[in-house]
Amino acid sequence: MNKTIGWYPGHMAKAKRLLSQQLSRVDVVIEVCDARLPLSSRNPDLLPMIAHKNRFLVLNKADLANPAVTACWNAWFTQQGEVVTEAVGTRPLRALRRLIEEALRERMQRNEQRGVKRTVRAMVVGVPNVGKSTIINTLAGSKTLKAEDRPGVTRANQWVRIAPFIEIMDSPGLLWPRLDNQQAARRLAYIAAIRDEVLDTYRLAQSLAEELMVLEPELFMNRFRVEDASLRGQALMEAICVGRGFIGRGAVPDLDRGASVLLDEFRAGRIGRISLETPPAEDSHAH
Repeated sequence: MNKTIGWYPGHMAKAKRLLSQQLSRVDVVIEVCDARLPLSSRNPDLLPMIAHKNRFLVLNKADLANPAVTACWNAWFTQQGEVVTEAVGTRPLRALRRLIEEALRERMQRNEQRGVKRTVRAMVVGVPNVGKSTIINTLAGSKTLKAEDRPGVTRANQWVRIAPFIEIMDSPGLLWPRLDNQQAARRLAYIAAIRDEVLDTYRLAQSLAEELMVLEPELFMNRFRVEDASLRGQALMEAICVGRGFIGRGAVPDLDRGASVLLDEFRAGRIGRISLETPPAEDSHAH
């Protein structure tokens, strides 16, 4: 993919400043990443900002990732000293709620003994479009926040009560100011953490198609009726269009439609349960 991904919404720098201010007012930080790409969808600027907090890592959208690979990620993060849990769609996050309550129990008991009924606050953080609002809505048991499959639709600084003395805030998505790692940038674009409007979606889709042909050739070829496993580049995109019947005037493959459908189907998990990254020690095929 020739086009460098280097565009960021202006509100991201502002969001980081706001986040720094808000972190001083919270007791627990819940970092949400996408289970399909747990490293690329984490924010490297975040760890030094939250190192002194009670914190949890949520591998969200685990139903879209390869379960065997997700199990490896769970083990790897645990070895790194992270407290990690998975989340799937809107399934109740009992494990996460339990972890939060455990982390806060001591503080709440101290408050109670002092006769203080201070609300304990938790905060959800992560890059755009990893499902922060969905996590909060699930914990709160209601559709309190606007959740859309596009980056940047969550309003900042909303507090939601999830237990008598526990409130949770949904922070704006936090993306690092410059993506020096273009591979990570592409993968963030695959999951719509970077707005499609600022990208060359055809080249992005072509790059995704080539990765999927390496990672999960059988799933990919079956879904798009591609018969030649050696295809790459435009020839691969043309084969996708032919397989799906996306043919325009003059029998020319409709490459833009093919690109759009490929990205949509990957994001929705319709191609299959696919992980784009494996833990570093095992990272032999997902680069």
